Amino acid sequence: MNRILRWYDYITINIYWFALTTRSQTLTPLILPLLIQQFVGETSKGTYLGTIRLWALMVALLWQALMGLVSDQSTLSLGRRRPFIIIGTVGEIIVFILIGLTAGMEGETGYWVLFALYIASMLSSNTAHAATQGLIPDLVPEELRGRFSGVKAMLELPVPLIFVSFVIGRMIGAGNLWGALFALIGVMIVCTVIAMFIHEQPLESAPLRLDWKPFIRLTLMTATFTAIILVTGNLVNQGMRLISNQTPGVIFIITALAGFVGMTVAIGLGVWAGINISIGQEARNNRSFTWWVINRLAFLVPANNLAGFMVYFLQERFKELQGGKAAGPAAMVIMFVGIFVLLSALPSGWLADRVGKKRVVGISGLVAAAGTAIVVLIPNMNAIYVGASLIGAAAGAFYSANWALGTELVPKEQAGRFLGLSNLAGAGAGAIGAYIGGPIADQAGYVLLFTIYGALFLLSLLALNKIVEQTTH
Repeated sequence: MNRILRWYDYITINIYWFALTTRSQTLTPLILPLLIQQFVGETSKGTYLGTIRLWALMVALLWQALMGLVSDQSTLSLGRRRPFIIIGTVGEIIVFILIGLTAGMEGETGYWVLFALYIASMLSSNTAHAATQGLIPDLVPEELRGRFSGVKAMLELPVPLIFVSFVIGRMIGAGNLWGALFALIGVMIVCTVIAMFIHEQPLESAPLRLDWKPFIRLTLMTATFTAIILVTGNLVNQGMRLISNQTPGVIFIITALAGFVGMTVAIGLGVWAGINISIGQEARNNRSFTWWVINRLAFLVPANNLAGFMVYFLQERFKELQGGKAAGPAAMVIMFVGIFVLLSALPSGWLADRVGKKRVVGISGLVAAAGTAIVVLIPNMNAIYVGASLIGAAAGAFYSANWALGTELVPKEQAGRFLGLSNLAGAGAGAIGAYIGGPIADQAGYVLLFTIYGALFLLSLLALNKIVEQTTH
């Protein structure tokens, strides 16, 4: 029997999104870069960060899909999803404590211990993430899902970003790693306890026979995409080694070109391989869909990686922000991005319906490139906050209009199958930008890397031009 939802269900069903975003915005852009820098030093920190990001994202993609399948079939007495939230939280608490202990280690030993712990954190967080994603579809009737999703958006974006910026970021900036980790543990525990008040009825039997075919297909796609990123990244690295004895100007120009071309090739080949493995001939008959995925990936590569390297960028740009001192300003930059994503997403969806989805997506690419140019060209924190706000506004508009465009391009009877490729684009974006970008930054600096990211925003416009809007099926 369906229970009547109360006001507090808006909180209990969505609260764990606050924990997940607080966790991701603390570990990935703040703690991880600083610990890697401590372990491997200045000359190769970007390369090591890119490596850990590549493997963590690919593992997360597969594990979240697997845990989604498992929780769908769960008949545990506590409910279909809540046991996996508990398991994920317990795993995360253990990992956070162990990460704190690694801070006293040195060299590559410290790095590889951190590598293993970060992978373990991805397994734990995505165990809980997969379950949390199922709560609204499980428990909320369709006529209320928009309201619940609105609360989800608030708890997933501006609220945790403000918390990280003003609480955790300041702790890390002051060198108080344990304080930041215990604050994070506290958030995880409180959110888990509140989530346990969700009124979730256990299933008497598994609803469907477990179908492994989609997961096997995703595994093949992920393995192929990872191989493409590895090969492309290594080719770019080999090219940079060949020019290492050239003048600084020549190194700068050739590295910029090699990085841009390498990321472009990885985007194109990754999409082509993913589509051929997943939907093959059906996508070849719908060229606009293929270009839609390329457009999405080309935009998300810079959008997903600017924050990941922000600590290193600020350290390079401002001599007074060395070491952990860059954590607070980096968290502020990320907060501005997140708030403007939220502010622009809803009105941009309305605008896309009025003036056309392609037009809004195109404007998003231009605005994001302009925001990146401000960040790169003006060495002033206030200017960087302005640039970050523009990038956030562009990203919010892009997420709304690009997704709406994608839903228009796919066959209605196979929308889930086609749009599922967007998950690979999200993870692939982080992996391409970090794995190929890290060594580039080590060789020629983070200003150059961010310049390449800005150029990729413009590249997304070329793919957009190939899309024919309002394709019918």
